[in-house]
Amino acid sequence: MTALLKLTTIETKLLVRDPGSLFSMLIPLFILVIFGSSIQAGDTVLLPMTLAIAIGMVGLYLLPTTLATYRERGILRRLSTTPLRPINLLIVQLVLQLVLALVACLLLLGVAGGVLGVHLPPRMLGPVVFFLIGTAAMFSIGLLIAALASSGRTANGIGVLMYFPMAFLAGLIQPADQMPTVMARIGEYTPLGAFRLGLQETWAGGSPSIPLILVLTAYTVILSTAAARFFRWE
Repeated sequence: MTALLKLTTIETKLLVRDPGSLFSMLIPLFILVIFGSSIQAGDTVLLPMTLAIAIGMVGLYLLPTTLATYRERGILRRLSTTPLRPINLLIVQLVLQLVLALVACLLLLGVAGGVLGVHLPPRMLGPVVFFLIGTAAMFSIGLLIAALASSGRTANGIGVLMYFPMAFLAGLIQPADQMPTVMARIGEYTPLGAFRLGLQETWAGGSPSIPLILVLTAYTVILSTAAARFFRWE
């Protein structure tokens, strides 16, 4: 077994044992089931919302907390003295967190389709595009938090402080159509808001919105570049 494979195996076990991984799957599922009575009439709203919630939790909570904790404990510094460079741990974590996000979303889709009778959209290209680019945007925020936070606890606190205002503006806490027009409009241009709206529109059968794609792409490029600039291994 190669060193990289061993690292992947260890990190997978740690991620599975992390209570945060379970919460990131169960909280969106709980919301979906609790409000499932409305999904028959509005499945183009609730399911994309819970998908965005799941990705947001992984990107803003789990990813930055894990990486900042590793740096705080000196794990990244110790890896720098071995042939297995710290960048390998970063790549493994990104892949595993992406897999966790996919599992959480597949669980939501399975329950929505198998239990609540929700049908997949006729064209999946649009939702897939927004899932990928929206996930990239959420992960870039998480990487920037991890780059700037001095500890895992700080990273978690920053993630919480960012998530709830962003989720509110994105229409994940209160439906966007019940918010003041100006606030709802602002929310559409936040990372989580553009992600949610893009998923919702394409889930309903609409064409992918180019402005929303450009917004998410800009967030991804700018924030990931900043994260790379400020990230410290120790």
